[in-house]
Amino acid sequence: MNEVIQFNQVCKSYDRFELKDLTFSIKEGYITGLIGPNGAGKTTLIQMLMGMIFAERGEIRIFGRPNSPDDPGFKDRIGYVSDENYFYDHLTIKQMKRMIAPFFSGWDEEVCRKYLELFRLSPDKKIKDLSKGMKMKFSLAIALSHGAELLIMDEPTAGLDPVFRRELLDLLSGHILDEKKSILFSTHNTTDLDRIADYIVFLNEGKLVFNEMKESLPEKYLLVKGGKELLDRDTRGWFTGIRETAHGFEGLVSNRTEGERYFKDIALCETPTLEEIMYFTVKGNTIHA
Repeated sequence: MNEVIQFNQVCKSYDRFELKDLTFSIKEGYITGLIGPNGAGKTTLIQMLMGMIFAERGEIRIFGRPNSPDDPGFKDRIGYVSDENYFYDHLTIKQMKRMIAPFFSGWDEEVCRKYLELFRLSPDKKIKDLSKGMKMKFSLAIALSHGAELLIMDEPTAGLDPVFRRELLDLLSGHILDEKKSILFSTHNTTDLDRIADYIVFLNEGKLVFNEMKESLPEKYLLVKGGKELLDRDTRGWFTGIRETAHGFEGLVSNRTEGERYFKDIALCETPTLEEIMYFTVKGNTIHA
C-alpha cells in the first residue's frame, strides 16, 4: 500500500504551541479525516503540507519525495480547499478562474464548467458577492478541475447547507473511486467523517493521539454509562475520560475487551461515536456536569 504523505519526526513551535515529533503516514487511495480540538495543530499541519510555513525539524514527504517549496510539480498534483477566502474579491468567477487555470498543467475547462453548473455558480458573479458557502463551492470546483491526485481540504463543509453537505460527501466518495486519488479532510464535524472517512488522524495539543482505520475504532473503544458507585480508584484508571453528573457517569474506555469484561453486566456499554472519542480524550478525567 503506497503512502501519499509521510511525516517523520516533524516539529514546529510557536510561543504557546508546539507540534511535537509527528510521525505518521497517509495512505494513497483513501479518505483520511483529520480531527482534533481548536489549537490541536490541524491547520499548522496543512500549512506545512502546502508550503505556507516550514517545519523546524523532521521531514515531510509527498508522493514519495521530500516536500520542497522550490518544486512546483507538487502543487500541480494537489487540490487545496480552505475555509479561508484566498480569491480576489473584485474579480468575477470567470476572471478568477482564468487567472488560476494557467498554473495547472492538467486544467480541464470542461470539467470546471460542469462543476460551476453543478454548484450553481454564475461565472459573472463577483467573488465579493458570494456567500461563504458559495466561495467554498468555487474553491472546490477549482480543486477538482485539474486532475489533482491529492485533495487537501481544511473545513470544506463550513458554511454549507445540510443538503449540499450531503451532496459534497457523495461527490468526494465518488472521487476516491479512482484508487490513485487521495483526500485529507480536516473538519470539526465528525459526522461527516463517520459517513465517508477510511482513516482517522487525531491530533491533540500538537501530538498524535492515533492514526487508525475508522472501522477499527469500535473494536478498541467502549462508552460506559452507569452509577457513580461503580467508580473507585482502580476503575477510574481504566477510563480515558469520565463525565460525572449528580445521577451517574459516562466514560470512555480505550480497551474495549477489558471494559466489557468488567462493565457489561453492571452498566450500559455502547460503541462511541468519533465525537465522543474526541471529547473524552481531550477532556480527560474528570468532567463534572
